[in-house]
Amino acid sequence: MCGRFNVTDDPYMHALLQELGIDLGPLPLRVCEDIAPSQLVCIVIKEDGQNVLRDAIWWLLLEQVEAGFKPLSKYASFNTRSDKLKVPRSAGYVPFRQSRCIIPASGFVETEQGHAFTLEPIDDAIAFGGLYKAWRHTLTGEVVHSCSIVTLPPHPRIALYHSKSIPLMLPDEAFIREMWLDGNLTSTDALTPLLTPLLPFDVRVTPIKRASEREPIGSPNVVTKDDAA
Repeated sequence: MCGRFNVTDDPYMHALLQELGIDLGPLPLRVCEDIAPSQLVCIVIKEDGQNVLRDAIWWLLLEQVEAGFKPLSKYASFNTRSDKLKVPRSAGYVPFRQSRCIIPASGFVETEQGHAFTLEPIDDAIAFGGLYKAWRHTLTGEVVHSCSIVTLPPHPRIALYHSKSIPLMLPDEAFIREMWLDGNLTSTDALTPLLTPLLPFDVRVTPIKRASEREPIGSPNVVTKDDAA
């Protein structure tokens, strides 16, 4: 995943959040057409048995500064490769076992050999499988959340648009999404099957001018979902 996605306030996003049991009253959804690493995004986490929406910095590893926290630039941690989840000293090892989140999205951007593409689910919204951490400032007591999107090996039908990886997109099944959010589920055995590349919905792929400029420069193509989705 190249590092950009978008969140649109539309019926598909509302349906996703409703299915997750999210009340948009306490914290409005952050809507943005071009979200880049280190920006604030909305994540869904489980707190006291309830799914809640929280702001998070899209960069898992932070460092404390006088005014709060900032991304630890030494490591690019906005994505976490699935193979690193088994490495005990990796940034995602503990969060994968204790603090998983869902990052709602309406689409994302991939690049391949200098060409950029938007990938958008057709009549649906995306539940990215993510990881998060909570950071408490030692001086102010402020709590800040950070997050990362889990990336998987490339999907064969998406490799034309990005041959290195594909983000983890959770299937539209309530028990799977609840399992992902369950911090009491610390065994990875039940989660491992989710780390296989899967297209849970049909995807519209559109060539665009560049990753940061979503001006279409060609006709869209539809990539159909996997049969098991």
